[in-house]
Amino acid sequence: MWMSKVYYTNMHTTLSENLLQKLARLVKQAGMLEQIDFSNKYTAIKLHFGEPGNLAYLRPNYSKVLVDLIRSQGGRVFLTDCNTLYVGRRKNALDHLDSAYEDGYNPFATGCHVIIGDGLKGTDDILVPVDGEYVREAKIGRAVMDADIIISLTHFKGHEAAGFGGALKNIGMGCGSRAGKMEMHNSGKPHVDAGLCVGCGACVRQCAHGAITLESGKASIDTAVCAGCGRCIGTCPMDAVAADNNEANDILNKKIAEYALAVLQGRPHFHVSLVVDVSPYCDCHSENDIPIVPNVGMFASFDPVALDLACADAVNRQPVIEGSVLSGRNHCHGDHFTDTHPDTNWKVAIDHAVKLGLGSREYELITV
Repeated sequence: MWMSKVYYTNMHTTLSENLLQKLARLVKQAGMLEQIDFSNKYTAIKLHFGEPGNLAYLRPNYSKVLVDLIRSQGGRVFLTDCNTLYVGRRKNALDHLDSAYEDGYNPFATGCHVIIGDGLKGTDDILVPVDGEYVREAKIGRAVMDADIIISLTHFKGHEAAGFGGALKNIGMGCGSRAGKMEMHNSGKPHVDAGLCVGCGACVRQCAHGAITLESGKASIDTAVCAGCGRCIGTCPMDAVAADNNEANDILNKKIAEYALAVLQGRPHFHVSLVVDVSPYCDCHSENDIPIVPNVGMFASFDPVALDLACADAVNRQPVIEGSVLSGRNHCHGDHFTDTHPDTNWKVAIDHAVKLGLGSREYELITV
C-alpha cells in the first residue's frame, strides 16, 4: 500500500496573506500546476453551489482562486454540478443556474461560466463502464465526461446518509445524472404522490419506456417497465413524482465510490477540500445548522481517498461545539460523524474506494 501526500494549511491569516492567497499557495505546493498540463484543456471544477437558503456552502471566492490558476496555465475552465434527484431549486438546469447565480456563482464573481453537467432536465448523460460490485454502467453528466481534467472543490461537512460529504461524494454522487442518482439512492423506482398529481400527462409524454399511464386522472408508474431514468421527476410541474431513497446506507456509500471511479478513471484529477462550517447535514438542505466542530483548514491532494480520510481524522480531533446537533448526541462511537448520524458508516466508502484502486488509506500530512 502506497502512502499518498495530503497538503494542509490552517485558517489563520496574516497582514500579508489572506485565506484566498493561502489556498493558492496550498494548491501550488501540492503540485497541481506542475503535474497537470492544463494548456487548452477543458477543465471541470466540480463543486456544490448550495441550495438557496443554505449559508454553509463554500463562498464563490474560493473557486475563483482555482479558476485564475488554471487559466494562467491556458486551461479552458468551467464550474459544474449535476441536477438533483430530490425536488428543490436545483432539479433542472434553469432553476439550478438561477440558484448558482443567487449564491454568487456567476462569471463576474468566479471568472468562468457555470455548466450544468446533465443538461436541462437531468437526462443528458453518458453510460460509463465501471467494474464495480454494484455498478456496471455509471450514468454520468455529459459535460462532466466531456472535460479533459477533473478538479473537485469540496465543502467537507456531515451527511445524513453517507456520514460525511467529502471528495468522493462530491464527485460520485454529484456527477451522476438524475438516473445515476436514482441508481445510487434507490433499490426501487420513482413513485407518484396522487395527492399532488393533477393528471396533466407531462410525465406520460416524456417517458421513453411507456412505463407511465393515466388512471382515473392520476399518473401511475409500472415499475416492471420503468428504467429508472428519472425523466419524470424533472418533468412534473407539480413535483408529484419522487424517488424512494430506500437504498441501505452502506450500499449507497459503495455506489458513490464506484461512481467516483467512473468519473476519475483515465484522466488527470486533483482535489481540494475545505473543512469549514462543518454543518451536520448536506448543503442540499435549504437551511443549515451551526457547525459541529470549529473550522479546521484547507486540504489538497491528488488522492481523493486519502484526502477524505485526512479531513475526517482532522475533524475527529476537534472539540465539539456546545449547542450543536453533535453536542446533544450520545457519544458512543468515538467518531463525530457517526455520533451525529448513528445509522451511517462513512468508512464503508473509504474501504470500498481503496478496494477499487481509487486511492490509499495511508497518507502523509504535509503542513504548508
